[in-house]
Amino acid sequence: MAKILLSNTLAGAKQELKPLVKNTVKMYVCGVTPYDLSHIGHGRCYVSFDLLYRLLKYLGYNVDYCRNLTDIDDKILKKAQEKFDDKLRFAEITEPMIKKFHDDMHKLNNLPPNYEPKATETIDEIIAFVKGLIDAGKAYQANGDVYFSIESFSGYGKLSKHKIEDLKAGSRVDVSDIKRNPLDFALWKSEPDGTFWKSPWGWGRPGWHIECSAMSHKYLGKSFDIHGGGQDLAFPHHENEIAQSEGLFGVPMAQFWVHNGFVRIDKEKMSKSLGNIISLEDIFKKYDPMVLRYYLITHHYKAPIEFSFDDLDSAKKAYSRLCKIFSEHECTEQELSGSPGKYEITEKMLEYLTDDLNTPGMLGVLFENLDDIRNDHAKLCAVKGLLQKVLGLHLVPLKEKEVEMTAEIKALVKEREDARAEKDWAKADAIRDKLEAIGVSVKDAKIK
Repeated sequence: MAKILLSNTLAGAKQELKPLVKNTVKMYVCGVTPYDLSHIGHGRCYVSFDLLYRLLKYLGYNVDYCRNLTDIDDKILKKAQEKFDDKLRFAEITEPMIKKFHDDMHKLNNLPPNYEPKATETIDEIIAFVKGLIDAGKAYQANGDVYFSIESFSGYGKLSKHKIEDLKAGSRVDVSDIKRNPLDFALWKSEPDGTFWKSPWGWGRPGWHIECSAMSHKYLGKSFDIHGGGQDLAFPHHENEIAQSEGLFGVPMAQFWVHNGFVRIDKEKMSKSLGNIISLEDIFKKYDPMVLRYYLITHHYKAPIEFSFDDLDSAKKAYSRLCKIFSEHECTEQELSGSPGKYEITEKMLEYLTDDLNTPGMLGVLFENLDDIRNDHAKLCAVKGLLQKVLGLHLVPLKEKEVEMTAEIKALVKEREDARAEKDWAKADAIRDKLEAIGVSVKDAKIK
């Protein structure tokens, strides 16, 4: 099998992936907290790991891919309380959002994982995990809550390269009299009797970090090959997962910790607090999901993306060109699945992909050789197979989005026609730009 290099946050370097079990890769990726619509940042994360999943499968590995759903969380309960005045109705928040998330992932052509556990369906395993940490002296009870003791794990900070002393000095963690250390984090949160789930420490619910430790252990074991997620999860979430899992089992949780870069708007990371979130639903109203997938793939997964609609429009033009070229040839499944080493171009494209998922390099090879491959049916089909099976691109010619002719649009069209009749070209051009910005293409007949 081809050698695969991946950037390992834990090592701070690119390393060769050597699966713990021969020819099998076990991969866990942190999933969404379904309290709101998924946004471009989510799209970037799951396209990145779908690409890795597809590449591993394409190269002949068996892949056990687990991506969880964090369907019990402080944000979810806050939203349920605001909407229903009853946080116990949290499933009425999460279930529609999970359905929408799955729809978005399908539109982006992300393959479903082998396992997609919900935190609420893993409560028994979470309770057992917490009990194990208490028994091992790594956690303690306090007024119905359970906290992980940071000082019980000597390796704390090895992923994020943070030192406990520095974290204490600059800590913004809420100070609590019941914690032994202000950096200790909750494994179990107490709730009024009869609500949520019963545990040895009373009624309550799990903390965020323990959910992923329990779910990854249930489906992938004590140690697995790859743990992935967005860069923002490296600390504290992934750091805390390591402390919990390695504190209990005494073995490395994951060989590789792989993180994709941020999506930024106006040089700011997307966040709800800044109000600069762009949902996938809003993007898909104007752009084919394959355009967004292609746009994301044109960036290296580790590099930050400075998102702009102008760049998305440029990606649309480039992707449309690929669709036109590759749709000119009907390829059989056998032609699409041919050996990638048969042609120099496919071999070179794979070299870039296996070197830390270097999609910009791969696409560079593709565009440099477009004129050559479009005149060679067999070679074109081999390249098309690689683009479809590994990059996950449909390569079907794009259909223009139909725009509903609202009263406002009709009024603008009428106003522009009047401006053209009066030969007020500046006003006509300004209205045309306004129409095109909302997706209405304008074609003019000559004024006589």
